[in-house]
Amino acid sequence: MSILQTLASRSGRLVSLEFGSRDGGRRLVKPRRKAPTPRSRLAILGTVLVLAYGVIGGKLIYYGVHGDPSTSAILPKPSSVASRPDILDRNGELLATDIRTVSMFAEPIKIVDVDDAVEKLATVFPDLDKRSTFQKLSNRRSHFAWLKRQLSPKQQSEVLKLGIPAIGFRPEVKRFYPGGRTAAHILGYVDIDNHGVSGMEKYLDDQGLSALASTGLTIAGSLEPVKLSIDIRAQNAVHDVVADAIGRYQAQSAGAVVLDIYTGEVLAMASAPDFDPNDPQADGDKGWLNRMSNGTDEMGSVFKTFSIAMAIDTGKIKLSDTFDASTPLHYGGFTIHDDRDVPRRVLSIPEIFRYSSNVGTAKMMDVVGMDIQKEYLTRFGLLSKMQTELPEVKAPSQPRVWKKINSLTAAFGHGVATTPMQTAVAGAALLDGGELIEPTFLPRTREEAAETEQPVVKKSTSDTIRYLFKLNGEQGTGRTADVPGFHVGGKTGTANKVIHGVYSHKLSFNSFLAGFPMQNPRYVVLSFVDQPLTGLHNLNFAAQTAAPMVADIVKRVGPILGVQPDFGQNLLVGY
Repeated sequence: MSILQTLASRSGRLVSLEFGSRDGGRRLVKPRRKAPTPRSRLAILGTVLVLAYGVIGGKLIYYGVHGDPSTSAILPKPSSVASRPDILDRNGELLATDIRTVSMFAEPIKIVDVDDAVEKLATVFPDLDKRSTFQKLSNRRSHFAWLKRQLSPKQQSEVLKLGIPAIGFRPEVKRFYPGGRTAAHILGYVDIDNHGVSGMEKYLDDQGLSALASTGLTIAGSLEPVKLSIDIRAQNAVHDVVADAIGRYQAQSAGAVVLDIYTGEVLAMASAPDFDPNDPQADGDKGWLNRMSNGTDEMGSVFKTFSIAMAIDTGKIKLSDTFDASTPLHYGGFTIHDDRDVPRRVLSIPEIFRYSSNVGTAKMMDVVGMDIQKEYLTRFGLLSKMQTELPEVKAPSQPRVWKKINSLTAAFGHGVATTPMQTAVAGAALLDGGELIEPTFLPRTREEAAETEQPVVKKSTSDTIRYLFKLNGEQGTGRTADVPGFHVGGKTGTANKVIHGVYSHKLSFNSFLAGFPMQNPRYVVLSFVDQPLTGLHNLNFAAQTAAPMVADIVKRVGPILGVQPDFGQNLLVGY
């Protein structure tokens, strides 16, 4: 026993003997292990931690050395980013441009601690969708996931300070519109990837810009600015008047356009409600509709302008002719009557225009005939889709089958629905000598316009319409559009709205087609107010709503466009 104990003590183990075994009645029994001490446990734990952090550090070093340089937070040169051209007004004022920005992405496969990353990002972005972000970062098979697009420099700096592994930034461009809502429906807007969605932005893409962008050829400095026909000073004035009209007249919507009648250039156009192209989603979809070119309505008595023009142009009616408007006109179960302000007597053509007689206009159109009427309306561009650069253009509507009653009511603007813009274009043709010019949002000279113009009426007919516009501006319903020295003339239209297939006696679509200065017309202005509840003197007709809008526009836009006020004698002398 003393020998075994000695051996055991030398080997550091406790050995015991058992008797009765095959090896001579004795065998060695496996000694018990000594329990680890607290110091040994700490040593083991320390070793594990060192190994774990060593592995993590090694991965980080590997990714830093061998990772894709494009995922670095250091931005490449701006010239490597696809861009859009600047958009300018006719005088070179900036309307739209690209600004440099970055978007934040993650490489989920490289994320070390998903929970920690999400919590840290939420400190910079309080509106961060934590659940969605957690799902993106937890996808260990994913090598790329967008987390936040178009960050500000401050946000990027704050994210960099967080020091989250596998979070990077890619350079992008964000479209910026200095004027905000001012020209929203003309310029349109772009999506998150800088692709044109509407307006002239979409037009540029349709002209091949999107194809260039897809190949990476649209780099900064490679595209010349695009100049538009609009004057941002006039645009500001028109936008202010249109936006104010909704509140002033308690209306559903409003709009206006200013056209150069000799070139077809759109100098200003606004439709309200509108939107901010810098944040088009902010107001939902309420303001996206461009009611000037993409909304149709019956224009009411404004159409009497075209009815008289075609009647005079055919030679079937002379300016001196008269029609009996003393009683309502009955046809096929329908009754056409005049407003109570129209004299119940025989009226001349100028009186029919000035007093806006439905009965007189319908009887005049009965003489002209339905086929000729349709031919002229088509010639004026009022029965077909308007052609211009804006993608948002709606086709007019008309009766599927024209009958005589349709012809009679269309004469004073019921039954045919057109866009305000194409109505203004047709009106411009009747004031510029009888030449129809397609509208454009790009600069155009008179010589260039002359190559595209289409004759629609004789010059003598154009002179007659000018006279009638002057007459109504000085003595008729257009007096509320008068601006001293600028000689505004035109035709009002108050059309009952069709609500659930029935004409309403309370709600109307009011418009005013005007020209100025009438001694030598250069510009056409058309305004509209949809469903106004009030107006001047608490009346909600076109003379108390749409016409005053034109007065406000001419007062501000006339001097900008270089129109010199003329305070000479009455312009009707000599007629």
